[in-house]
Amino acid sequence: MPIIKSAKKRVRVASKATVRNSKTKRSLKTAVKAFGKALSATDKKEAVKALDKVQSELDKAAKKGIIHKNKAARKKAQAARNAKNAGVPTGTKSEKKPAANKPAANKAAPAKKPSTAKKAPAKKPAAKKAPAKKPATKK
Repeated sequence: MPIIKSAKKRVRVASKATVRNSKTKRSLKTAVKAFGKALSATDKKEAVKALDKVQSELDKAAKKGIIHKNKAARKKAQAARNAKNAGVPTGTKSEKKPAANKPAANKAAPAKKPSTAKKAPAKKPAAKKAPAKKPATKK
């Protein structure tokens, strides 16, 4: 058992962090298992929702430092690959359907406002150096 005050605090802080981290890990594992079950089921909408949940949980875990960001990226890619192999639409740009009732973009762009930023001041010429002084001697 720690005796020093700062060591006691570190024990308290570490225990709180452990609880927080274990909750994040548990939610990530639950999401991954639900995704695996959704892939084996025939409902594609559930699989898409589960894929989104897995990717979200991986991002959260990486942001909090529970897992490394490269591991999160690798797991997200694996999940997307598994979904694609199972025939689930992953929501990439190439697979999305274009929106039919989007308004056409205006061809005439609105006029830009003039910049209000100040110009940088001109550099002043370098000052001339004063002649070097002779060091004072002690008498």
